[in-house]
Amino acid sequence: MSNNVLITGTFVVASMACTVVGNLLLKSGAGQKGLGTTWPVSLLNLQTFLGAIAFCFAMIFYIMVLKRTTLNLAQSIFAAQFVLVILAANFVLHEPIGMYRWMGVAMIALGMIVVAVAPASNLPLK
Repeated sequence: MSNNVLITGTFVVASMACTVVGNLLLKSGAGQKGLGTTWPVSLLNLQTFLGAIAFCFAMIFYIMVLKRTTLNLAQSIFAAQFVLVILAANFVLHEPIGMYRWMGVAMIALGMIVVAVAPASNLPLK
């Protein structure tokens, strides 16, 4: 495995981790009191601010991924973050996952498997 693939993989993992953390922070902050009583200041608190910062870092890492691969491949890989956010919401926030959501998670996983076993395009990772 080349050094470039490892670097790209690191950017993918970092972006997904920031997205998951950002979602958890925004959700937990959404239930907290904001800095004021009028919109949008009423939405701002430490958790929502940190969640927004996490999304900023996720965007930076995602841009680094896009510099190194095609958009269609990046989006196929990043479908995993939907599954990760659902699982994190269950484990961290104790949100229930019903049968239909589990079916959706399974379909996303199946789609990712199809993408993983599909023949590689002629556009290599940079």
